[in-house]
Amino acid sequence: MSDTQTLIENRPPSVAALFLERVAATPDAEAFRYPVPTASGEGPADWKSLSWAQTAERVRAIAAGLVELGVQPEQRVALASATRIEWILGDLGIMCAGAATTTVYPQTNADESAYILADSGSRVLIAEDAAQLAKAREKKDELPELTHVVVIDTEGADLSEDWVLSLAELEKRGAARLEKDPDLVQEKVAAITKDQLATLIYTSGTTGRPKGVRLPHDNWSYMAKAIAATGLLTDADVQYLWLPLAHVFGKVLTSGHIEIGHITAVDGRVDKIIENLPVVQPTYMAAVPRIFEKVYNGVAAKAREGGPAKYKIFQWAAEVSREYAKASQDSFRRTGTASAPFALTAKHKVADALVYKKLREAFGGRLRACVSGSVALAPDIGYFFAGAGIHILEGYGLTETSAASFVNPGEAYRTGTVGKPLPGCEVRIADDGEILLRGPGIMEGYHGLPEKTAEVLEADGWFHTGDIGELSPDGYLRITDRKKDLFKTSGGKYVAPTEIEGQFKALCPFTSNVMVIGADRNFCTALIALDEPSILGWAKENGLVGKSYEEVIAAPVTVEFIEGHVKRLNEGLQRWQTVKKFRLLPRDLDVEHGELTPSLKLKRPVVEREYKHLIDEMYAGAREA
Repeated sequence: MSDTQTLIENRPPSVAALFLERVAATPDAEAFRYPVPTASGEGPADWKSLSWAQTAERVRAIAAGLVELGVQPEQRVALASATRIEWILGDLGIMCAGAATTTVYPQTNADESAYILADSGSRVLIAEDAAQLAKAREKKDELPELTHVVVIDTEGADLSEDWVLSLAELEKRGAARLEKDPDLVQEKVAAITKDQLATLIYTSGTTGRPKGVRLPHDNWSYMAKAIAATGLLTDADVQYLWLPLAHVFGKVLTSGHIEIGHITAVDGRVDKIIENLPVVQPTYMAAVPRIFEKVYNGVAAKAREGGPAKYKIFQWAAEVSREYAKASQDSFRRTGTASAPFALTAKHKVADALVYKKLREAFGGRLRACVSGSVALAPDIGYFFAGAGIHILEGYGLTETSAASFVNPGEAYRTGTVGKPLPGCEVRIADDGEILLRGPGIMEGYHGLPEKTAEVLEADGWFHTGDIGELSPDGYLRITDRKKDLFKTSGGKYVAPTEIEGQFKALCPFTSNVMVIGADRNFCTALIALDEPSILGWAKENGLVGKSYEEVIAAPVTVEFIEGHVKRLNEGLQRWQTVKKFRLLPRDLDVEHGELTPSLKLKRPVVEREYKHLIDEMYAGAREA
């Protein structure tokens, strides 16, 4: 048996047990950094630290406090909060009490929140602030099993009722309980079995009501060991964690962190990422493609604002970056050493001094690698960053597979693929191209939905992902599309829309979101939402100074400009894939309007309903083939 197999197969039954092992092994090592706003609220926040021992003190108090509230093993405690240090402390406290965490996105409205709390049977809700408390209060009559709400940030929150208390009060009650019963938490953790429910994550789903994915303790313990076994991270790393912890991608990072013992800086405020990176100086960060697209768009816009000469340098450097990355990766694949031809290397050195160095500094200057997941990253954007020295390792997984099933292997990464399976994960491609997975990361099933579970999980453990993909001879997986997103034109040709959408985003750095349409139609069309800051910057140089976003996208000069990018896209597509018509959307797609999931996936049916008039307009009387 290999060392990797031994590491994974000899895993403890829970991450709660792993956490106690980590605290015992490195009590004084730094575990977390988190921002504390200044007293005035002005200027950058101060960053505070917690050692593993300090983390454990708070986690034990929260766990004991929940037990004091009457929470029993496997009973659900919901967490409705943005990513912050208290989310992680709360989740660990729930697990160390032997209970199970139900995750709720803070953006979720009162009706959907109530549905998740009721369907999960959550007994306690840990709510971030007054706004999250208000949702629970509004739906209290529909939640007979909910006995308490614990509020993290109490500013403006009414705590006068017995069933509402602050997190500080919960910890105080827990500390008092531990004085009487000091071994309580150790006993609760020791009693956890690997098959006990640890987490209920409700899939944000692109259609219908969310389904609760049941993830037992063993899933997270396996993930912790499998992430460590990849060798991508060491205890010397500094991770910047901003992803939503209600999402499985964010949640799995906490398991790997506990096993490896590196530092994690936690701040879920997306608008603070650019400000935080130079302060935190991470060596590692996970993100979704939209972040890299925004950075790419921002760099391109800044270069354009610098005048034609500066923009031309950026375009040249971007092309050199892509060529260099492709040559380096191809060389590594053939010889095991990354190298590029002499002339290209010389150009790359010049471009590095002019463009790439500044880009790396914007990420804090120490970034070894980023992991990208949730949706596909356009390969051209991936190659751009790779050539600039920001290595984006694409990975793949679903809520149902505890997030991490595949990841690119360090230096041997290949842009455009999601890498190789994690140790312990099996993969096969079905006859219709669907990716099937089996292993210790696969869910137990959907909460209270045995029929839905049977639709995707075979008796022998193979899980149907719903994604279409292909494996290279040496085991790298490439995702081509979601099975349900593939469509057939009226001419009988299959089209993979996400592939076309990714190509367009790389070609047109002014794009925020794009959706290709064409099911049962005789040609493809697209709805395009532009990145507001980028297109407004372009507008100033093109006779549209002072115009609003709505006025800019309605201007003929803008439509003509985007049409040029669509024509460039079509040059690289098969005839039946080409986008014959498009419409610019009056605003960007977003989570608040229900057009994107919290992990920024397109909800295609919602977008089609919302913009039916524009789609009908594009196909009205059309006979194009």
